[in-house]
Amino acid sequence: MSRILIRNARVVNEGMVFDADVLVSHGRVEKIASSIDGLNAPVEIDAQGRWLIPGMIDDQVHFREPGAAHKATIASESRAAVAGGITSFMDMPNTNPATLSLAAVDDKKARAAASSVANYGFHFGVSKDNLEVVAGLDPRQVAGVKVFMGASTGDMLVDDPRILERLFAIVPTILLAHCEHTPSIVANEARFQKQYGDFIPPQMHPLIRNTEACYRSSSLAVELANKYNTRLHVLHLTTAKELKLFEPGLLENKLITAEVCAHHLLFDDRDYASLGNLIKCNPAIKTQDDRDALRQALLCDRIDVIGTDHAPHTLMEKQRPYAFAPSGLPLVQHALPALFELVEEGVLPIAQLVRKTSHAVADLFAIRERGYLREGYWADIALIERLDEPRPVSLDPILAQCKWTPFQNHQLRHRVTTTIVSGQLAWHYGKIDESCQGLPLAFNPQRS
Repeated sequence: MSRILIRNARVVNEGMVFDADVLVSHGRVEKIASSIDGLNAPVEIDAQGRWLIPGMIDDQVHFREPGAAHKATIASESRAAVAGGITSFMDMPNTNPATLSLAAVDDKKARAAASSVANYGFHFGVSKDNLEVVAGLDPRQVAGVKVFMGASTGDMLVDDPRILERLFAIVPTILLAHCEHTPSIVANEARFQKQYGDFIPPQMHPLIRNTEACYRSSSLAVELANKYNTRLHVLHLTTAKELKLFEPGLLENKLITAEVCAHHLLFDDRDYASLGNLIKCNPAIKTQDDRDALRQALLCDRIDVIGTDHAPHTLMEKQRPYAFAPSGLPLVQHALPALFELVEEGVLPIAQLVRKTSHAVADLFAIRERGYLREGYWADIALIERLDEPRPVSLDPILAQCKWTPFQNHQLRHRVTTTIVSGQLAWHYGKIDESCQGLPLAFNPQRS
């Protein structure tokens, strides 16, 4: 971890935008000043006025390891992540085997220690059979506990009211919920299958996994959280109707929080005509009105963080008929540059984008000494260049193992030139530094 000196940066941090030099030493931010003179660092980077921000902390990814190496691995997806300015990730438990035991958590940590170029944490899963393990968890050992209150794979669907009541009562750390009402989805799908057979058009996806299916489940989660004083984080909101369940305001005043994902901010149901199953995901991308409501909810702090829900599948799997094509899309390499389009369009102030992708995530999950550009904190940094002309995404290699992106036909006006992870160069001008090793995220038992 040698010294890195970044000069002439346009820093965005803690609501402020200012010009500064930043010195990184021994993995941490040593100094932030208007000018750092009289110093020769082994690595010097002239930012040339580019945005310098704390790297994105992604609270929700599916890196598919163990169990689906043909789709992705921690090695491949962490490389795609740092190429996209994501310096830390928290991986979901629906792997194979599922992360339902402490041994499974330890196995994932060992895999990441051996291969991840990004910092890492892991969420613990819930099934109907492991509530005693959940109750005994040390909150410092996991990022959070994830419950699938909607359709899931294997034995991770938890929709028995008695089990849910007990879970909300005993969970010792933040509880993350995927909220969709399975009986509603099953009934909707049966109706469309009767009409179309096995060839349901992908455009029907948001009508099958519709607003009511989302609201019935998310409203139940909020009701239970209020009943048991549970720290609840509802993942990937997709509808305007659900927003009324969440209060606007400062994160530190909330026990119930919400996430929105990049694709639900950047796509809407008009995009199914051109992208079809490539944007099939759960919960579904919905209407333009829903998308616009989600954007507005970021501005008033009704939604607290932005994640990706990166969930890669092979292109061959995605090309199956709708009923047989899996849900999920690869996002980590392009999510942050694409979100900068919202800044460019005046939809989201840059300081707000940084807060929702980094500061607030660190605060919500009580991640120690990350998420901010502060002297003494770990140096997790992304340099973002605004291009003179929009650049086709198709010109750049895709690092995700699946080798496709829903942004393939997009042109973006920003790109990540440099990513620093725990004080190490991870990505610099189109190249991964293979010597970079991400570190485990440290979680405090209580919110900092």
